[in-house]
Amino acid sequence: MNMPIKPAGQAVFKDRYTTKVAELLKPWEKGDRGAAAILGVPLSKPSISHSGASFAPGAIRNALNGFTTYRIESGQDLTSPLIDFGDVVMHPTSIMESHERITTAVRHVLTQEAAPFKILLGGDHSITTSAVKAFCEEKGTVGIIQFDAHHDLRNTEDGGPTNGTPFRRLLQEGIIKGENLIQIGIRNYSNAKAYHDYALDQGVTVHTMKDVRERGPAELVRQGIEMLKGRVNVIYLSVDMDVLDQSYAPGCPAISPGGMNPDELLDGLREALKHPGVTAMDIVEIDPTLDFRDMTSRIAALLVVETAAVLNP
Repeated sequence: MNMPIKPAGQAVFKDRYTTKVAELLKPWEKGDRGAAAILGVPLSKPSISHSGASFAPGAIRNALNGFTTYRIESGQDLTSPLIDFGDVVMHPTSIMESHERITTAVRHVLTQEAAPFKILLGGDHSITTSAVKAFCEEKGTVGIIQFDAHHDLRNTEDGGPTNGTPFRRLLQEGIIKGENLIQIGIRNYSNAKAYHDYALDQGVTVHTMKDVRERGPAELVRQGIEMLKGRVNVIYLSVDMDVLDQSYAPGCPAISPGGMNPDELLDGLREALKHPGVTAMDIVEIDPTLDFRDMTSRIAALLVVETAAVLNP
C-alpha cells in the first residue's frame, strides 16, 4: 500500500479528467513560449487609502485553481502554458525605486518574447505608469483603454505618485498623449470636476457608466480601437477592478455602487482582444484582506482565463 502522505499543501483531491488553469502556470525559463506571460507587481504603498493590494498577485494566481481548462461554450480545452515570470521585488521604503524596478522588470519580460500577450497582476494603479513607460521604450507609441470608476488624473503636488495619479504622470511626462487615452466606466460622485475638466482639456476620451449602459462596453471598446489603431504601435488595457459595482468587487479599496457587472467587463475585454494591436493588460486595485470569499480575485482570475481562451481559439 502506498503511504497516504503528501508534502504539505499537496494533500488534495485530484480528478484524473480535470485540469485546473493554475496547472498551466509555468515558471519562466529562457526560451519558453506560451499563451500569455504573467508578471506579478505587488505594490500598494502609494495607495491614497489603506490597501493590501500587494497581496493580490498571489490571490489571483491562487484563484486560478477555481477554474477548469474547459470552456464549454466554445468547446475549447486550454493547454498552452501561462508563462509566469514571478513577482517584482519591491523596495521596502522607496516608492520611486519600486516604480523604477517595475519598469526594468516589464522591459525584461518584453525582451524575452515568451508570449504575444502580457498580463500584469497588481498591485495598485500606480504601477501602470511604470509599466506603460517600459512599453513605450520597447514598442513605441502606446494607446490605453482604461476600465475604471475614476479618472486617476489627480495632481501630484498633494500626494506625489499615488494610485490616483498614474495617467496624470503619463501625460505630464509626455509618455502618452491625451488623445491616446480612452476611459470607460467613469462613475458619478467618484471624481472631482477639476479632473474631468483636465481630462477633456488633454483630449482624453471619457465614457461614463451612462455611456456603458446605453451603448454597451463592447461598442465603446470597438470605437476606441478604431480611434487608436492608426496612431499607436500597441494598445494597453488597464483594468481597475473598482470599475465593477461594489456588489461584485468587495475587495476593492474604493468600492461604490453604480458600476459594471462582470459580464459587461468581460464583453469589453473580449472585444478588445479581437484586435491584434492589443498586446497587454494590467489588473489592479484588489485588496485580498478586504475581499469576501475571494470574489474580486476570482473575477480577476476569470479575466486571465478568458484572455487565454480568446487568444488561443
